Amino acid sequence: MADRVTVIGWDGSPLTAAATSALAAATLVAGAGHHLALPQIPGNAERIRLGSVDLAARRIAGHRGTAVVLADGDPGFFGVVRTLRAPEHGLEVEVVPAVSSVATAFARAGMPWDDAQIVVAGRRTLRRAVNVCRAHPKVAVLTSPGAGPAELALLLEGVHRTFVICEELGTDAEQVTVLTSDRVADHVWRDPNVVIVIGGVAGGHPAAAGGGWIAGRDTGYPPGIRGWALPERPHDPRAEAPDEGESEPLRALQLARLGPRTGDLVWDVGSGGGAFAADAARFGAAVIAVDADPAACTRTDAAARRAGVRLQVVHGRAPHVLERLPEPDVVRIGGGGAEVVAACADRRPERIVAHASTRDGAEAIGAALAGGGYSVECALLQSVELDPQGWAERERSVVFLLSGRQPDRAVSGAR
Repeated sequence: MADRVTVIGWDGSPLTAAATSALAAATLVAGAGHHLALPQIPGNAERIRLGSVDLAARRIAGHRGTAVVLADGDPGFFGVVRTLRAPEHGLEVEVVPAVSSVATAFARAGMPWDDAQIVVAGRRTLRRAVNVCRAHPKVAVLTSPGAGPAELALLLEGVHRTFVICEELGTDAEQVTVLTSDRVADHVWRDPNVVIVIGGVAGGHPAAAGGGWIAGRDTGYPPGIRGWALPERPHDPRAEAPDEGESEPLRALQLARLGPRTGDLVWDVGSGGGAFAADAARFGAAVIAVDADPAACTRTDAAARRAGVRLQVVHGRAPHVLERLPEPDVVRIGGGGAEVVAACADRRPERIVAHASTRDGAEAIGAALAGGGYSVECALLQSVELDPQGWAERERSVVFLLSGRQPDRAVSGAR
């Protein structure tokens, strides 16, 4: 019975001596069709076309002989190594690595990639991958059939991005194409492919000349902001005081209730000054900010630039404008009352937060949430800002915070 398997990464370049030696001794080889056609595979070796890695692992575990698995790129990077190492298979795994397809794609594009987000787009993760492309300026997408460049572009409708599409890397048919996102769906793309999705730099913050210090972050782009739910213009004495729906304590609790995160799409309906939308985007979530007031839309754009984040601003009146928006994961409602709450609940986000200035308003919102199938919590928040010099009261805010959560939805990785 096989208890050991050699996994060989292949990037189109000639096989290393270690890989050639492992293949020469193999009595079972698993891989894609183009792998199984390699001349180095012994003629008498059993060949398994790799579909389900889990099923292949079971075949390997029951095989009497020497097993090899061939995989594109680096098999330890979103590859087959994780499944083969699962304890239930009892396999000892040796890896002969190759250059990952993501590294190759960025090399073909002539771009650094230590500041890139890297996501896998599949049947269950496509919309979350799209949300990462909405929120971040540089994303590499490992695609799959049915979740490729065209599908990414269609779900990004209304958001301008540049696509670098790298087809069949490492083969004679390799091709690299650069298109704007509005033209990508007009083409048919070959598998396998890697897509680099590039967006504008929010606020015009240039990348740091010396690069960053941690991979997978937008290093050099956002300014050095520390803290959450900060005043909209903390150092501008000319700024108008926020209304009761935009106070820092309320915003902090709204963020805590919703928990926006990378891969989520947040609706901020009635974005006002844009402070909540900017905060949610700083958590890595994609944000669509909606407001009927053109001046509010302008302020939201400005808040995003100050925070160094990317978000989409939609001018229109809820609930009607919401009909054409993509499905949200969590929703913050800054205005519109029970009618808007009910419209948002119809789209079945995991969580919704709203606020009211009166008990009657709070009861109406709570009824709309409960009617939509949400479990409802309500808290009366009172915050008093004090002058630390004389400890006199500066400002008092009293507001009802309502939050709804779908009781039958655990925290999910995909929708």
